[in-house]
Amino acid sequence: MSLALVVILILIGVAVGALTGITGSSGVLIVVPALSYLGLSFKDAVGSSLLVDVITTVSVVVAYIQNKNTDYKISSILALGAVVGSQIGVRIAVETPEKLLEGAFAVFTSVMAYISFRRSKNPELKLRHLNLGKLSFPAGFLMAILVGIVTGTLGASGGIMFIALMILLFSSMCIKKMIGTATLSMLFSATSGAIAYFSVGLLDLEDSLIIGTTALLFGYLFARMANKMRPSTIYLFLGSTFVLTTVSEIFKII
Repeated sequence: MSLALVVILILIGVAVGALTGITGSSGVLIVVPALSYLGLSFKDAVGSSLLVDVITTVSVVVAYIQNKNTDYKISSILALGAVVGSQIGVRIAVETPEKLLEGAFAVFTSVMAYISFRRSKNPELKLRHLNLGKLSFPAGFLMAILVGIVTGTLGASGGIMFIALMILLFSSMCIKKMIGTATLSMLFSATSGAIAYFSVGLLDLEDSLIIGTTALLFGYLFARMANKMRPSTIYLFLGSTFVLTTVSEIFKII
């Protein structure tokens, strides 16, 4: 591996650390487009992204736990559902044409960009939520299975989707606690997906380790910063990242 490529992978790792640390979102938004441009197939890039998420989220989770911004009960329910779903998603991805997966990825990021920018204007905005009482937990498990399927097919480990579920089912939770809880759930869903991709040979171990190790260090630093940021800034940063990723994917597809 050339020195230039190592430097590029390290820079990708810094960007992933910033994204995950600040927003609790999967590094897929950066890793998949970047590794695709570097020559990996979309499926290999997805598998590699999941391994990067596993490495990165460890430090981010620690930072949010230290700041007491994690709900263990909700996280365990969401993680369990996502682990089940991610195994299903990988099987779907293996049989699906790459162009179709890339198109679905672009649609997903564009929708999430809209949601993030809307929340940046009013972080305390109460979107419609389900008042299910004790049924919120089994509902969260079932919905998390769908998140896991997206994890397996597109490599999005579920950070922002877990947050969306919590807005829907546990709307009283603050955004920082949602991010911490989502990141802990994402750790388990990413691990499940990465193992599945590795088992079918769709993962670049060397690239993943370089990006992941770098993101591990910077993720902790950015997570500490995020715990002091205004919620509107976090949403604005996330929305901008989604837009850049969407544009990048559209250019790659055409």
